[in-house]
Amino acid sequence: MASRSLPIRNGYSRAEYISDLAVHFAGLVAVVVGVPVLVVLATLPGNDGAEITGTVIYGLCFMAMIGCSAIYNIFPHPDWEWLLQRLDHSAIYLKIAGTYTGFVLVAGHGIGLAAGLWAAALAGISMKMVSPVRWRWAGLALYLAMGWVAAVLGHGVFAALPVAVVWLIGIGGSLYTVGVIFYLWERLPFHLTIWHAFVLSASLTIYAGVVVAVVL
Repeated sequence: MASRSLPIRNGYSRAEYISDLAVHFAGLVAVVVGVPVLVVLATLPGNDGAEITGTVIYGLCFMAMIGCSAIYNIFPHPDWEWLLQRLDHSAIYLKIAGTYTGFVLVAGHGIGLAAGLWAAALAGISMKMVSPVRWRWAGLALYLAMGWVAAVLGHGVFAALPVAVVWLIGIGGSLYTVGVIFYLWERLPFHLTIWHAFVLSASLTIYAGVVVAVVL
């Protein structure tokens, strides 16, 4: 029986809650430590205002995604769940657009595509804020489309980045995509924990890509 001292969401077992708590705690530590370090690296000699701006945008969007996910999944409040779920799902769009914007500003190419991704993000956020359930499949398709369209059409950006960065972006994007399988596999025990672990692993891989892009 689940402990009454834990604010466990409906559908979570106690073990699932604790495992998901551990993943989200790791994510919160990662952004609280990692984002300021990244911004400091961006201010080192040799980098310009565009790189600093890019890392700040990326960092804020990264923090928004991890923070909204933690609040919704780990600190549930029945009266606010309708809003927390919308913010959680919407923050993913911010992370995708913000990540690409960070690479665009570091590379100095791809502003038009970045603008298109932000337009898509705003459309996705609008869908999620209206009804995250009704537009579930369209919203999921948009997540994947934003990531992979940027990968396919952003050759100018990637050509201006070190090869190691491109590999890290590709690995991170692949981890996100594979993780969707577990997100949809609702009958699998711990499927949300596994999904969140994939998201965190992908996010940290791409974070490493941003660090390399800023330092090299």
